[in-house]
Amino acid sequence: MEREIRRSLIPRWGLRPITEITIDDLVDLCAEFKKRGAVILGVSPDSVKSHDKFVKKFSLPFTLLADEDKKIVEAYGVWGMKIFWGRKYLGTHRVTFLIGPDGRIKKIWPDVKPEEHAKEVLAALE
Repeated sequence: MEREIRRSLIPRWGLRPITEITIDDLVDLCAEFKKRGAVILGVSPDSVKSHDKFVKKFSLPFTLLADEDKKIVEAYGVWGMKIFWGRKYLGTHRVTFLIGPDGRIKKIWPDVKPEEHAKEVLAALE
């Protein structure tokens, strides 16, 4: 029931379905990530206020980092030209990085498939 509620509420924030599915799965599997010693961090150029509101509204058990100056998204190469409905704009590409305890990138998922993504990342931790 809670999953259906989250899916019905998240679109009010203007998020696309890929975000809804990925967030739902990450929330559902958060305890499994913690058991494996992993920390989930989301990064976007949205404001701190926007992130705080979103985290509180949906009781997200992981941190969303506000990268308003775009230093993180540019450093990781995920800020760039996107096309949506024929319109070009600058935005954040949906990419996941698995970063090891030593701070090095262990794996990159450049093309996130929302239905499988959280489980794929979890499997990579084994």
